[in-house]
Amino acid sequence: MLPLEDDARVAPVRWGWRPHWATDRAAPINARAEKVAHGPFFRAIWPHRMLCPVSGWFEWVDEGEKRKQPYFIRRRDGAPTLCASIGQVHDEPQDSDGFVIITADSLGGMVDVHDRRPVAFSPALAREWLDPATPRERAEEMLAAGEGPEVFEWYRVDRAVGNVRNQGEHLVERVP
Repeated sequence: MLPLEDDARVAPVRWGWRPHWATDRAAPINARAEKVAHGPFFRAIWPHRMLCPVSGWFEWVDEGEKRKQPYFIRRRDGAPTLCASIGQVHDEPQDSDGFVIITADSLGGMVDVHDRRPVAFSPALAREWLDPATPRERAEEMLAAGEGPEVFEWYRVDRAVGNVRNQGEHLVERVP
């Protein structure tokens, strides 16, 4: 885990955010790296950089069967994936708090599973991402410098993962 410095802190925050004026749609959970720094939707939270550590994520692939096949994607070394995120968090939780994970093109090898992926940082880039002294332009460049597909592995898992009533570590085990 990264050391907490300056204003950095760990806080439970709802996944999903939208500006106060966008009441006609659900709060998105992801933001495209290509647009996040310049579009009006995320303008208010672009300066508020965060990390969302995850052990992995699921993607569903159409393999020509009746139902899509779920895959689990994680770092090969088992370390948490440090996902580039932006959001809004207050000291006292508010309804407007939330965050989004920034996604980018899958870059080659992962495209057979999904065409987008979270922007994942090495610990060194993660520290730079969180550093308030990192200029906005550099933060935008960093979104293209995330870890590539060679850092990750992906494999089929049981379709039971698609039902929220199913819980447990068995959901991330490989299936033939």
